[in-house]
Amino acid sequence: MTANPIIQFLPTYTSTASQVSLLRLDQLHSIVSGNKWYKLRFYIQDALEKKAKTIASFGGPYSNHLVALAYAAKENNFKSIGYVRANINEPLTPSLEDAMQYGMHLEFIGRTHFQSIKNKLIETNKEDTFSALYFIDEGGYGILGAQGASTILSSQATSQFDYIIAAVGTGTMLAGIINSASPKQKIIGIPILKNEISLDAEINALVINKDANWKLLHQFHQGGYAKINPALIEFMNALWTHEKVPTDMVYTGKLLFAVKALIKENYFEANSKVLVLHSGGLQGNRSLPNGTLLF
Repeated sequence: MTANPIIQFLPTYTSTASQVSLLRLDQLHSIVSGNKWYKLRFYIQDALEKKAKTIASFGGPYSNHLVALAYAAKENNFKSIGYVRANINEPLTPSLEDAMQYGMHLEFIGRTHFQSIKNKLIETNKEDTFSALYFIDEGGYGILGAQGASTILSSQATSQFDYIIAAVGTGTMLAGIINSASPKQKIIGIPILKNEISLDAEINALVINKDANWKLLHQFHQGGYAKINPALIEFMNALWTHEKVPTDMVYTGKLLFAVKALIKENYFEANSKVLVLHSGGLQGNRSLPNGTLLF
């Protein structure tokens, strides 16, 4: 595990008005990549303290979270269960194959009633004080997940930035960043889900300082979760060519696409220093046909 991820300056993003850099969380670990280690660290610690035997969580068929949890559980001598938003007769994705390789047992609970089944499982487990089964919500959402994410900005080097920008799925990482940012820093989230009207409230539920300076910009989802188009692929390849930054099609590709658009719109104040968080997730690119990406 790399203790201090590097901050990479991005020359092709820098304008007369702003300087843009990238926090390379994707280089932390080959499996528990990007923000996943941060979001899981205190859950794993809590499960160990409670002497749980099995850790269970939820995710879609391309879930980075389930892969990371399967590996982390194995490393800490837990069994693991992944409840998947898919049907059992659907082909296994590379992500789910990886999770199984790390010992995760998969339960396919479909898409139609996924949320209600998830909520019932979590609530039922909370009522069992002596359960050996430890549940983590989808994407690591929750107080412990946000607490872990708040340690992402622990380096003194991150305090120099005026803006911090990150992609948003469940909002757990963004909540942690909001909680640990300095009062002068402006936090911007780029949701990758379409019409996610509850996201603000879900983030607010984890935010400690209700007066913190943060906002979500909902216009950059490019069709919704895991939706791709030729322009996005072209952008990701160009970014690799010019900056040698690998991105994924779900989160970081859309995030850096959004940052480029904001620069063109003169969104940032003059002389701003902008830090973009690379949250990992590169393994999701394996669902693309070979040769689609240059990296």
